[in-house]
Formats: sequence, C-alpha cells, structure tokens
Amino acid sequence: MSSSCSGTRQDFIDCVLSSPCIQEDKRSFRECLAKENQDRVPDYCRQLQQLLFDCKRGMIDMRNRIRGNKGY
Repeated sequence: MSSSCSGTRQDFIDCVLSSPCIQEDKRSFRECLAKENQDRVPDYCRQLQQLLFDCKRGMIDMRNRIRGNKGY
C-alpha cells in the first residue's frame, strides 16, 4: 500500500483496537467490524473506515493518481 493511506490506516486500526467491542467484549477485529456489532464501535471509527476506503479507491482512479489523494 502506498504511504498516502498509511496514516489513515493506522488511525483506523488504533480506533477499533481501543473500542469497547475489543476492550470489553474481547471480540476479534473482524467481528467488531461486522454489522451485528455496529453499535459497539464508535462512529468516528466508521468514518475512518470510509476515509480509508476512499483513499484506497483514489489510488486506482486515474484522475486522483495525477492530482494525489485528498486528506492526509
């Protein structure tokens, strides 16, 4: 993965690892991101997940490859 998304990726991982789903419920990372556990992960983490998705998508979009990814 390119370094343009690495900051967002690390923030997303840290956010999910510090969520109540992992800290209190002792679930795996994948289980916490499932739809049935959506209420145990903060909205901020979901926003970071969408931002990471947009960043990765921007790496393969030719218009964004020339201009560069927005954000981080």
